[in-house]
Amino acid sequence: MPLLPAFVQFGGQTPLNLAEPLAAAGIPLLGANLETIDQAEDRLRFANLVESVGIPQPEGGMARSIEEALALADQIGYPVIVRPSFVIGGLAIDFSYSPSDLVDQLARATVVDPDRPVRIDRYLEGIEVDVDAIADGETVLIPGLLEHVERAGVHSGDSVGMFPPQTVSVADQGLIVDAMDRIVRALDVHGLVNAQFIVRDDGVYLIEVNPRASRTVPFMSKVTGVPMVKLAVRIALGETLRGMGWGNGLLEPPPLVAVKAPAFSTAKLRGVDPSVGPGMQSTGEVIGIHTDPRVALAKAMQGAALIPPRPGADGALALISVAERDHGELPRVARALARAGYRFAATSGTAAELRGLGYEAQVVAKVGETPAPGQASILDLIASGKVRLVVNTPSPKSGPVRDAIEIRLAATAEGILCLTAIETAVAAAEALDPDLVERLAEVRSLGEWVPDPGRPRGVAGGVA
Repeated sequence: MPLLPAFVQFGGQTPLNLAEPLAAAGIPLLGANLETIDQAEDRLRFANLVESVGIPQPEGGMARSIEEALALADQIGYPVIVRPSFVIGGLAIDFSYSPSDLVDQLARATVVDPDRPVRIDRYLEGIEVDVDAIADGETVLIPGLLEHVERAGVHSGDSVGMFPPQTVSVADQGLIVDAMDRIVRALDVHGLVNAQFIVRDDGVYLIEVNPRASRTVPFMSKVTGVPMVKLAVRIALGETLRGMGWGNGLLEPPPLVAVKAPAFSTAKLRGVDPSVGPGMQSTGEVIGIHTDPRVALAKAMQGAALIPPRPGADGALALISVAERDHGELPRVARALARAGYRFAATSGTAAELRGLGYEAQVVAKVGETPAPGQASILDLIASGKVRLVVNTPSPKSGPVRDAIEIRLAATAEGILCLTAIETAVAAAEALDPDLVERLAEVRSLGEWVPDPGRPRGVAGGVA
């Protein structure tokens, strides 16, 4: 009796990990073959494939010893992002900002030797864009592009995402679509595939491809009306996209803005570090939909418990301590929080910046500092019950990142929302806009937002 096939594209990374033993047992694979999986997961093979099809990618290479890792990082420049050779997603991935940081990370998170090299890439800051596509070997259908609110470096599962993109130019979107088409064909994916790109002033870079369904497939299916899972299954069983009435390239988006916001365990649990980075921590997602991007974003942030309480008549304190590189966004955060009725407390550098913007700010002593007369320590103020929001963005150095954990854990211990990405803080603060309060109740059924779900539509452009 022949063995039934196994579909290895649903369920995250686990099905891909099981693909080799399943094939060895004689079970036919649907959705992705071993060669496709290996090319995407083996960092060296993947980098060579991306180069061969002419798609820009961050500079990097493989290291088989700590000495090689240090030499490579020195060559390409810090900060770097370090990944074990065979891994997709956030597991065991981290940033290093200095040689000592890199040595500590390799000792802490991975074993590096000739048989288990690590991939070290230059960390590029920019706008990250998530892409989910469906392919059948001839046609590559892209339902939509999802632009991250947080800068690149925050795991896609922990990022707030906006569909369609709100700041990425039409030209850069075209570059993403073209690159996605080329890499999917080069990998020979049949079914679902996910990729992440970074958009910068100097170009568009491909950073990762996953030959499987991603966590954003349900989101994109709902907000575009494209039945992505159904199409992938029918392709695996021998049908084609064109035979089902779908074309090649990027679809025209429906007349809406949809926002994906992550839900974190810190909303319910105490003692969990809420900082976001390359490792995924979110445990769910919510969707906010509206024709107005501000309302859609506010809906999603509220649904994910990522906006602080609205202050009462006596106001409430927002405790702010942000890295120097984030001071450029401080005016937006302060303006929105002040308009909502918040008062400010801050560490010395941030307090000086706030005062320069025209806001009063109570100065608090940093962790480990002795408070001046009449001054509270930052941890005592958090425990006082007066603080309703903590914005704590760490400096891009290993020491401050580790030290700031005391502030973050103190906030979560008191049930205080703590945001560690400045872009998330801006979105949360602006979601408190009094003008948006009544508009949050403007709701429709999903069928009203996305009419005729599942009906094939023409492409908007990109690859014909």
